[in-house]
Amino acid sequence: MKHAQAEIVQEYGPFPGAPRVHGVTFDGSLVWFATDDRLLALNAETGEMVRTLDVKADAGTAFDGKHLFQIADGRIQKLDLASGEVLSVIPAPGKGDDSGLAWAEGSLWVGQYEGRKIYQIDPETGDILRTIESTRMVTGVTWVNGALWHGTWENDESDVRRVNPDTGEVMDVLAMPAGTGVSGLEAGKDGQFFCGGGASGKLRVVHRSK
Repeated sequence: MKHAQAEIVQEYGPFPGAPRVHGVTFDGSLVWFATDDRLLALNAETGEMVRTLDVKADAGTAFDGKHLFQIADGRIQKLDLASGEVLSVIPAPGKGDDSGLAWAEGSLWVGQYEGRKIYQIDPETGDILRTIESTRMVTGVTWVNGALWHGTWENDESDVRRVNPDTGEVMDVLAMPAGTGVSGLEAGKDGQFFCGGGASGKLRVVHRSK
């Protein structure tokens, strides 16, 4: 297992009317993030807020290339990207303890915070296909280049870690600066991660220090 310090290279926010940042996802051009009762979209190059969807959004966010998925109230909502209309709803596996959300390999991957698990689920039915155990409380979840990463936030300590999706073994750990938490997590371009900052109201860009 490799340990390194995570370096914060940019911060956005806090954002007006958005006291908390939960889930984060990236549609290839805009960074979407959940803020209790809205999904906001940020142009990361300009720092400009460009979209708002009025939808309950209190945990993880994902994008499958066409639709957004958003956890709220123990459910996963499938949303029309243009209008924000809820197209379908499935139960979330954590039954209210759900945290991160990601799309990969035709499945949704859902973090369970206090349960310290990541579930692979069927996006149509919510059926659990695989369960991965973690040694720490799980926040955001993302896949990048075939690798599964997730955030942790426990006892005021937070990191981003790569795990083996078959065994749960921790392969890499990027430790966040003291007092800086990771709620949502999404892989961006050029080896960067977009990290939700929870009650700080901030969205941060992180990469591994050399």
